[in-house]
Amino acid sequence: MAKSMILGADGQPIDLDTVNTPQTSQLGHLQRELQTHPTRGLTPSKLAQILDAAEQGDLTAQFDLFEDMEEKDGHIASEMGKRRRALILDWEITAPDNPSAQEKRNAEQLGELVQSIPDFEDVIFDATDAIGKGFACLEIEWHRDDGFWLPKTITHRPQSWFQLHRGYRQELRLRSNTTDEQGIQGAPLTPFGWITHIHKAKSGYLERTALFRQLVWTYLFKNYSVGDLAEFLEIYGIPVRLGKYPPNASGKEKATLLQALIGIGHNAAGIIPEGMLIDFKEAATGDPKAFELMISWCERNQSKVILGGTLTSGADGAASTNALGNVHNEVRKDLRDGDIRQLNSTITRDLVYAIAAMNGLAPDGIKRCPRFGLITGETEDIQVLSEALPKLVGIGVQVPQDWANQKLGIPMPQPGQVVLGMTPAVQPLPTGTAALTARRITYPDPTPAQAMQPQLASQVEKATSPWFAQIRKLVESAASLEEIRDGLEQLIPGMTLDQYAQAMADAMAAAQLAGRYEVLLEAGGANG
Repeated sequence: MAKSMILGADGQPIDLDTVNTPQTSQLGHLQRELQTHPTRGLTPSKLAQILDAAEQGDLTAQFDLFEDMEEKDGHIASEMGKRRRALILDWEITAPDNPSAQEKRNAEQLGELVQSIPDFEDVIFDATDAIGKGFACLEIEWHRDDGFWLPKTITHRPQSWFQLHRGYRQELRLRSNTTDEQGIQGAPLTPFGWITHIHKAKSGYLERTALFRQLVWTYLFKNYSVGDLAEFLEIYGIPVRLGKYPPNASGKEKATLLQALIGIGHNAAGIIPEGMLIDFKEAATGDPKAFELMISWCERNQSKVILGGTLTSGADGAASTNALGNVHNEVRKDLRDGDIRQLNSTITRDLVYAIAAMNGLAPDGIKRCPRFGLITGETEDIQVLSEALPKLVGIGVQVPQDWANQKLGIPMPQPGQVVLGMTPAVQPLPTGTAALTARRITYPDPTPAQAMQPQLASQVEKATSPWFAQIRKLVESAASLEEIRDGLEQLIPGMTLDQYAQAMADAMAAAQLAGRYEVLLEAGGANG
C-alpha cells in the first residue's frame, strides 16, 4: 500500500516517515522541566489563582497540583487506584458487524499483534490516568518487527507538557514557543504518534472537566485539618514542663536547664545541675473530634466523587446494611462500565486502527476496522437463567445458543470436544392392570412363560429363601466339597442327593403353578 494512501482516523492521508521518530524527542525543553509542587504552602487564594490560570490556558500549575494531590493524599490515591485498576481486565479484538472472511482473519491477526506489545496492561493503566485529570497522552515509538509495524514503546507523558487551543474544536497540543501557519501556538500531535484518551467527568471545556477539580477544595480543607490536628496533639498531648532555678543562677546554668527540659520532652531523659528543679504539669485538655469530623467529611466527599458512594470504600465509619452496600457497588459498576466504553473507543481509534492501517489490515478505513474491547467477565445468574430460558423457549421465543452461552459464561464447544449431556430420566415401572397394559403395548404377543415369569420368581423366593439361606451359609463356611456334602446331610439327615433334587423340582413346580394361577386371574379381570 502506498504511504500516501494510509488514512488516519480523521480520514486524512498520513506519511509513514512522520512516525519514525517520537515527536517529543525534538522538544528537549519539556524533558528538562521540573514540577513546581504547588501544594507547598497551598492557601485558598493560591488555589483559586491556579484554577483561574487553567481556565485562561495555562494548565501547568493545575496539573502539577493534581500530581501532588494523588501523591500526598492517601485516600485519594486509594480510591483512584480502585477505579483505575477496575479496568485492568482481559481484552479481545473483534471483527466489525457482519464480517467477511477476510475481516475475521484481519481481526485475529490484529489480536496477535496487539498481544505482542510489551507490557500492554501498563498501557491500559496509564491511559486511565485521564479519569482523574481529564486527559492522558501516551506517545508511541514505532519499529519494524518481522515485517510488521508495531509499537516499540508506549510512554505516558505528563499533562503539564500540553496546552489547549480553543478553535472550532478544542485541540490538545504540545507546549512549544513555535506557531503554525495559522498563528496557533504549540505543536499539533503527530497522527499515529499518540494515544490520546479524553475522559470527561462533566461536560464543558477540557480544562474544567477533570475529576480532580472537584477534589481540590476537599483536599485543601483536609490538609488544613490534618495540620491542625498534628499541632493540637503536639500542644495538648505532651505535659507542660517547668524548670526552676535559684535566684543566683548564671546564664549558662539557665541555658543548661532549658536544654534539659527540651531533652526530657523528646528523649524522656536528661540531667540538670544540683539545686534546680523540673516540675511536670498536667497537659491542657482539648477535644480533637472536631478535626477528625472535618477529615472524615472530606474523605467521604472524595469517595462519593471518585466511586459514586462511600459504602464500598471504607470511608463511612457508621454501620451500614448489606443492601445499601450492594446499591453503592452497582453505582461503581456503572462508573466502571462507562470508563470501559470510553477507553475501548480510544484504544480502537488510536492504537488498533493505527496498527491495522500501517500493516494493511484495514483497507476500508476505521469504519470497518476491528474493535478493541475489555471483557468484564460478568455473567448472568445461572439458576435464574436456567429457569427462565425453558419458559421463554416454550412460548416460542427464539434464543440463539451462542447468546445463551455468552450470558452464562460458557464457551461454545469446539468440533470433536467432549461435552456434558443430560442423563435420561428413569421412568417408574407400572404395577397391576397398568403393568399388564404396558406389557401388552411393549410386547404385543407375550409367551406364557414370559407372562408367568415375575409371579414365578416371587413365589420361588418365598418358598425357597429360608432353605437357600442355610445352604449359602454352609457353602460360605465350608473349606471343601466334602464339607458341603456332609453339611447337606446334617441339614436333613437321611436325605439322598436324588431326594434333594426331587424336593427342588417339587418346589419349583408348585411356585410355577401358583404364578400361572395369579396371572390367569389378573388377565381375566382385565378382559372382564
